[in-house]
This record gives sequence, structure tokens and C-alpha cells, in this order.
Amino acid sequence: MKICCSFFMLLCMICNGCCTTTKYFTFEEDSPGTEIGNLSQDLKIDPAEDPETSFKFIQKTNSIIHMRQIDGLLTVGEVIDREQLCHRSPQCLITFDVVAFTKEKFQLIHVEIEVKDINDHSPQFTRNETHLDISEDAPLNSRFPLDVAVDLDVGDNYVQSYHISHTNHFVVEVSTREDGAKSAELVLIKKLDRETEEFYTIEVTATDGGTPAKSGLTTVYIRVLDFNDNSPTFEHNSLKVQLSEDSPVGSRVLKVHAFDPDAGINGEVVYGFVEGSPTEVTRVFQIDLISGEVTLRDEVDYETKKSYELHIQASDLGANSVSSTCRAVIDILDVNDNAPEISIKPMTSTSDGVAFITEAAAEESFVALISTSDGDSGPNGYVSTTLEGHQHFKLQQAYSDTFMIVTTATLDREAISEYNLTVIAEDLGTPPFKTVKHYTIRITDENDNAPMFSKATYDVSVIENNIPGSYMTTVVARDLDFGKNGKVSYSLIDSRTSDGSPISTFVSIDPHSGSLYTLRSFDFETLKEVEFAVKASDKGFPSLSSTTLIQIRVVDENDNFPYFTYPVLRNDSADVPIPLSAQAGYLALRVTAQDEDSGVNSELSFHILEDQTQLFSIDRKTGEIILKRRLAASCGDVLQIKVSVVDGGREPLSSTATFRFVVTDTGAQEDQVVILLRSKDEETLEFDVWTVVIVGFSGSCVLLLVAITVLTVTCTIKRRRRNFGRDGLYGSTPLSKNGAVGSNVYGGANAFLRNESDSMQPCLYEDKSLDFEEKLFLPCKPFEQTFLWQDEKYCLQRSGTSNTDQLSVKDSGKGDSDFNDSDSDSSGAALKRGLTTFQPLARGSLSAAGDWKSGGHVIQTRNVHVPPGSAYTIGFSHVYNTTHLASHSWKEGHSQGNVNGRSAMQTFSRTGTLPSYSAHQVRRTRTAVEEQTQTELLSDASEVATTF
Repeated sequence: MKICCSFFMLLCMICNGCCTTTKYFTFEEDSPGTEIGNLSQDLKIDPAEDPETSFKFIQKTNSIIHMRQIDGLLTVGEVIDREQLCHRSPQCLITFDVVAFTKEKFQLIHVEIEVKDINDHSPQFTRNETHLDISEDAPLNSRFPLDVAVDLDVGDNYVQSYHISHTNHFVVEVSTREDGAKSAELVLIKKLDRETEEFYTIEVTATDGGTPAKSGLTTVYIRVLDFNDNSPTFEHNSLKVQLSEDSPVGSRVLKVHAFDPDAGINGEVVYGFVEGSPTEVTRVFQIDLISGEVTLRDEVDYETKKSYELHIQASDLGANSVSSTCRAVIDILDVNDNAPEISIKPMTSTSDGVAFITEAAAEESFVALISTSDGDSGPNGYVSTTLEGHQHFKLQQAYSDTFMIVTTATLDREAISEYNLTVIAEDLGTPPFKTVKHYTIRITDENDNAPMFSKATYDVSVIENNIPGSYMTTVVARDLDFGKNGKVSYSLIDSRTSDGSPISTFVSIDPHSGSLYTLRSFDFETLKEVEFAVKASDKGFPSLSSTTLIQIRVVDENDNFPYFTYPVLRNDSADVPIPLSAQAGYLALRVTAQDEDSGVNSELSFHILEDQTQLFSIDRKTGEIILKRRLAASCGDVLQIKVSVVDGGREPLSSTATFRFVVTDTGAQEDQVVILLRSKDEETLEFDVWTVVIVGFSGSCVLLLVAITVLTVTCTIKRRRRNFGRDGLYGSTPLSKNGAVGSNVYGGANAFLRNESDSMQPCLYEDKSLDFEEKLFLPCKPFEQTFLWQDEKYCLQRSGTSNTDQLSVKDSGKGDSDFNDSDSDSSGAALKRGLTTFQPLARGSLSAAGDWKSGGHVIQTRNVHVPPGSAYTIGFSHVYNTTHLASHSWKEGHSQGNVNGRSAMQTFSRTGTLPSYSAHQVRRTRTAVEEQTQTELLSDASEVATTF
């Protein structure tokens, strides 16, 4: 391996250090990998300071030279054969341009590598032997041209000298031609004598100047001819003419003339090129044998060959003719026949005529390299170059006739993506030649734009009960970038709904199209709005993104039936009390309902579907049920209507309910006040330890009170029997002995009955007084005995005193109490706890319950006249149950609704449903007996509430 020598020369720093020319050399046939030079070291560029520093060929070269990108190390890629690369050019250069990327700047480096010749070729003659005829009378110093030796090497390695073998008659003279080649001639220095020596053999050696020198050999055979008196003689042994390179083929170049004084055929001269003339001569020129005129056989080009040397010989037609030679040199004159040539080498390109540069390039960044050349010489070869097209680019000289296209401002591909420029090159000839070349510069994209949504917020409406997977909307984001930098993909940003569910369980998005789809069926009543964000990201590096807000509004659908909220329904029905005395316009009930939908879907209206009595009307908006006319006894005890509530949806939904209006009184007096206690199952009790204790204690007290009451009633009945006998209050019908203990006073086995056979038949008791105008009907069927607080049954209370204070079992102080009577409850509160309290009637009337309604209905009363001064009050509490209640005709299948009844003069909370009943017929008594009975009752007896 040869020692590699290299040198570095910095010629110039152009464009503020953005362009540099460097020169190196190497020898031909150096082995691959031989280092030629290092650009980073020679240009003082330290890659360690900028790790992104790199070197790149502007245009891809062959594999002769390799360059390492990280530091610009130049090495031999493959063995270089100078003779093949540059032929016989005196200088063999490998030139290329490199761009160094450092600190976001482009630095142009022009590299010239000279390939040095080595003496690897020997001189060679075109012919190995040459035959030459010379007349014996040839004058001294006659010249005979020899073949030119050819050496592929150049410079000192080319042919430098010729030598001939020893002879006394000839010497060799070497001359340099216009093209720099060495030529040799034999010169006659001694007269020839054919009789002495007819043949001569001379060896000619051509030697180059290499070390070691190499040579080539040819042999010249000379024959001496017999004497010929005269030989042709040229007027000029040497000629030099000029030929314009634009001369057409066939043009006359020159004409030679030779004289021969002999007569006849010995004086006739013919012309021709010397044997062994170069092919380039015989190809371009031709000579006329008779006239000696040389004409142009082919075009000449100054840029290809600037001169030609011709050797012309003239000979006569006589025997033993001796020829003479003439040397003619033809110089080619340059004319402005070549237009300038433009070569554009872009930094980055994929096709001819197009250069690429990134939009991120800084101002004065290098784009492309423009080289101009002109084959002409002198002013014809001087070229001026200009750039037209856009002010964002300009030309800047790099070196010699090479220019750079550089940017003058920052670029934006989204504003201008392509520039069409025009390069104009014009020489200084007369007339001038101009070359115009159009060139395109395309701006490559950088990921400098994030995707932008068409809307900052997307409002989407989705009807509830949608099918999962249904399409909602499409979000669109545009990215002004190109290629993968402008390719947008969509994704959901993780978030949660108001109930904590991931948004990804509600919606999905197509990453390519941005279309949004539902993943589940929405329910307006559960979730009215969904809000989340969508991100649009491009495929650039680094990726850029933006977000938009999606607001989904769930549109209500009429998918919920309205339902009644008041009164509380059981089995789609409710019982509502209504007083018999209600007049037309009476507000029987205000129905309320609710719909879980919204908007028009929740706008409700009420309608009466069934009303057989045609007694009621309803306000469609408020739900108020109004009595259209006054109630009458003929209307019945239960008035039933069916009411529907309808929403306002496009396809309306409705619900129905049945309301039974129970007639609960028959004209209550103005001073009558009825208070009915609330049913135990309607009260919301919060039970605790103390509540249990209090309830247990109260129950014990009630049981004790019941026992005392039973004892008191028993004593009262016995006393009545003694006082009245068979002609008591009810005529001659005595009270049963067991009436106060085992039976209700109005429903015992034999109470108020004449005999045993009447126990199951209704009996009518008629008061014999003239003041009795109405009859009181009481049930003949006995009541079922039950205990207080065990169930919500009924209690019948009868009082024979006008003073409600006498309901207490406290000792009267008159000595009419037994020793077992209890006075622990001096106020009568225990008795009042579970009972319905009635005020005594004025105007001497007996009030008995007529129709009963469960839970809060008004008790209708009928008035029966009694003797003056007497008053009876009949009330029912929740502690009684009749044995015939279950078989009541309108009670079957009917649940006891908890409703509020109303009466003009009564206020109460609740009552159970009371059965209708039949009263015993009350016999009329004599007036005197009634007065006596009333007096004794006021002083000695009272009937109180009894539990059976």
C-alpha cells in the first residue's frame, strides 16, 4: 500500500462563512479506504460541540470517493484509474459539493480532489516497423518524420525523448507539437551511396520521464534508391493556418504546391498525407492528390481540439521517385457558437428540475448550487447569471462560475408551498447567447401546526333510549401540515360522568374519521348531560394535538308513565270521604300526579273516564275534583269514578286510578265537632327504648281502665233494672242481664231485643213521645269482642249525660262508687286516649253513626229527638270490629285507603270503615216516665265506652 499524501488549502470564505472551497489530492490506484482528508478538522468544525453536525453530498456521486457523515472524513472508495477517468487530460480532478449541517445552518463546501498520475504505462508506437525509401542523391539535412509514440500517462510520465540506434548517416530530432506531444524526425547528416550500402536498419526508442523510466521501440527499414535527377520541392516546408471552428464541412483549409523540373511523368507531382499520420487528422481533413488542396472533411470544435498538425508529402510519378514533406499546422479559431450551460445541483431532490427545502430553514439557508459554463473562450466564454421568480430567494456566488440559491426570509409551507424560479445565464459574445432554465423549489413540511377543530365546542343532542352503537356526530380537525404531519387521529380524553362512570363506557370515537357513536342507551331521567373532551393528534414527531369539548344533551323521550302521588293508591284505587251535606261546587278531592319526563312530556292533564253518577267534574290542569250537584241519599253510600292522568308527549302515556267517594255523614250540626285519631299504620314512628316503655305502660293503664269501665257499666245496668223494671226507657223491654258484660249495649246477644228469636232480625224501637219524629236503626247483629290496642277495630260509646266531664270514672263524691272503683285517672285522659271524643248535642237530639268509612272519613249522623233535658252521644273508636264487616257488599276487595275526609263543622284525622247497621225499634214511653228516667240518669248513671 502506497503512502498517502494529502494537503489542504482553504481558498476562500464566501457568504459569511457559508461557502468554502477545499482541495485535496490522491494517487491513482490507491487502495480502497485510503484517507484523503477530513473536512471537520480542516474547516475547524468540532462535532463534539454540536452532536447533530453532519456532512452530506449535495448530489450522489459514484463509489470512487466515500465520506463519513459524522465528521466528513474522505476516503478512497475503489481503485482509481486516472487514464480511464480523465484520459490524457493534463489535470484530473474529482469535484463535488458537500453541505455541512451545524447549528441549524447550512455550510456549503466545494471539494476538489486531484488524482495524481503514476507511471503505470509505457510509450507505444502505432507500428512496430516502418519502411522508408530515400534517394541516394537526397540532400543533407533532409527530414523524414517518424511515427509518434503514444503514452497514456501524462506530465513527466509521458514520452520525453526519442533515441535511435547508432548510424553515421542519420540523427533524430525531437519537437513538441501544439498539443504538447513529442514528435521525432530522422535527419540525413551524411550522403548516401547506393553502391556502397543499399539498406539501413534503425531502431527508434521512445522513453518517458517516469521513475523508473519506461520506453517503447519501433524499427525503421531504409532502402536507398538509385539516383533521380529531380524530386518535388514544396514552396514552403512549413505552413500555419487558422480555421474558424464554425467552418462548414468541405471548406478549403489550405493548398500546398511542389515543383519538379523533370519532364514527362518524372515531373508530374502527387500529394498525400505521410504514411502513419494520426487518425484524428485523416478523419477531419482530406487532401487532393493532384491539386494539393486540403479541405475540411468533418466539423472542428475549438472546445474539443484547438489545433491540428498535418504532414503532407509530394512525389513524382517517375521511377525511383523521392518524396518530399511539408508540415502544416492548423489552429482552430473560437467563435461564439456555444450558449451558456446551466447545471443546478439541489441539496435535496427526487427529480430533475426540483429542489426541496424545509420550511424550518433559517434565513440565508442554502437551497441549491448553480454552475454555469461556456465552451467558448475569451469574452464568448464569460457568463453572467441572474435569478428571477420570487424575492424569498437570491443568488450568491460560491466559487468561480458557481452560485448558490439561498433564502432571504423564513419560509412557510402553509402559505406558499412551491416556488417557480427562473435562472438566466448570458455570455458576453457578439451576439450574446442566453440560456434560460426554469427551476422549482418545493417547501417540505415541518410539524409546526397542531390540528385545529372546526368548533371549540360541539353541542350534540341524543334522544334517550337510543340503540347502542348509533351515530351521534363527527368532529373535524384540520392540520395545515402535509403528509404524516397533517394526518389526524382522534381519541377520547379520560374523564368520568357525574355518576362516576368512565366516559369510555358511554361513547366511542373512530380514530380516523372522528365519528362519535353511543355505547349504551341513554336515560334522560338518570343522566341529562354528558360532557367530555376529544383530542386530535397528528402523526408528526413530536406529535402536536388540540382538544375540543363535546356536550351531549340527552333529549327526553316520553318513556315514563305518569303516576298519582296523592291520594296514595292501593291496587290503583283509593277511598275518599265526602259529606252527604256537600253542596254543588264542593271540592271533593285534589288529585296530584307526577311524570319523570320533562318538558311537554311531563305536562299532565286529568280526565274522568268513568262516572256513572255524573256527579263529578275535574280540572284538567289542577286535578281538582268538584261536585257538580248536591248529594242526595239516593246517590248511594259509595260514589266511584275512574280518573286518568295523561302526559303531553307526542305519543301520550297515561295512568288510571279509581276513586271511591264514601258518603260519611247526613248533615252535621254546626256545634258538633268530630275528632278521629290517625290510624296507627299511617303514623311514622321512630321506635326506641323509651317509646316501647311508654307504650307498654299506656297499654297497662288502658287495660285497667277497661276493667273499671266494665265494672261500672255492670253496676249501672243493675241499678237501672231496679229503678225502671220492665217499664224503663225502652218501654217494657228490659235490658239483658248479660248486656253490659258479654255484649255491646247496641249489639249484644239480647240487647234491646224483645226475645231470643229477634236476635238476628232488625228491630225497630219507637219512642212513644210525641217529640220523636224519626226512627233510629241500630245493628241487631252483635259486635265481636276485642281488646283495646290489639287491632284497629271499632268502639261504641254512649253517654247519657250532657256533661262530657262525667265520662271520667272518678268518684262523684256522692257515695255511689264501689270500693273497687279506681280514681287513678282523675282527668279521664286514659279513657280519651284510644277513643273518639264527641261533644254533646244541644237541642236534645240523639246522634248515632250512620255510614262509616275507613281511615279519616267523616261520620255521618242522623238526629233522633229525645225528651227535653236528655242527650245521647254515640261515637266509634278504632277498637271494635263487627263480625259481619267482612261480608259488607262494598267492602269486598277494597283496601282501606288513607285519605282525609272533610265536613263543614268537623275536624279529624282518621277513622276506620264502619259497617252499616239496623236499629232496634224504640218504643215510645210515657212523658212522665221519660222525665223521671232522665232525672235519674243525670244524677246516678252514665254509659261509657265499652270494649268487647
